[in-house]
Amino acid sequence: MTCPDFRQLLTGPGPIVTPVIHVLDRDQALANIDIALNAGCPGVFLINHDFPMAPFLPILRQIRAARPGAWLGVNFLDQPGDLAFPALAQLAREGAEFQAYWADDARIDETAQDQAAAARIARIRADSGWKGLYFGGVAFKKQRPVPPEMHATAARIAARYMDVVTTSGIATGQEADLSKIQTFRSVLGTAPLALASGITPDNAPRYRAAVNCFLVATGINLPGDFYNIDPARLAALLSVTRIHGASS
Repeated sequence: MTCPDFRQLLTGPGPIVTPVIHVLDRDQALANIDIALNAGCPGVFLINHDFPMAPFLPILRQIRAARPGAWLGVNFLDQPGDLAFPALAQLAREGAEFQAYWADDARIDETAQDQAAAARIARIRADSGWKGLYFGGVAFKKQRPVPPEMHATAARIAARYMDVVTTSGIATGQEADLSKIQTFRSVLGTAPLALASGITPDNAPRYRAAVNCFLVATGINLPGDFYNIDPARLAALLSVTRIHGASS
């Protein structure tokens, strides 16, 4: 198994699908990684929804050792890039390299000329030496609300500070307002855009022309199960995205 070139995939006829696995332990994570990769997903994101960052790190080392060639991204829940990038760089030095980091809040301030927080994160990222992709949350669920009239400004600023601008609906499992996604796409042009909430096999066709990457958990999980992928629902979502790619 070798890691795919995600930068190339993000410019393809997409959208690509990266399941989000709410990690409980090594074995549960590996089982779900295998479901996703065997279904044809190019990679997955791992998130510590139920425990802090510190106990997550040894689990990440175990997962990487068990799946050395898989494309794996990480979300350290509620931890911004100034903490995440040094941790990811240290993991890489130990031989546990991860290909992407997704932050719920990239610290973009659409009301300010000076993007001090985002710029500081960018400096720390560069100084850390970590080489992965940065998926930055902008106008994202459970963060400071961004009014719709400021979505374009937020997206325009964000494109300067991250590899993949990432947005969402108002809450986990809640689909995003289509006009919001269309605004982001119009501002970003051909730059990558990821959507990280509310995607299901049923509503994916509404978003697929505007989005390069779907980060999805509840929409493909077993009914009533926060932690485990339903292979049938994942297959249905992948079918939607592949049909779109073939017709583009």
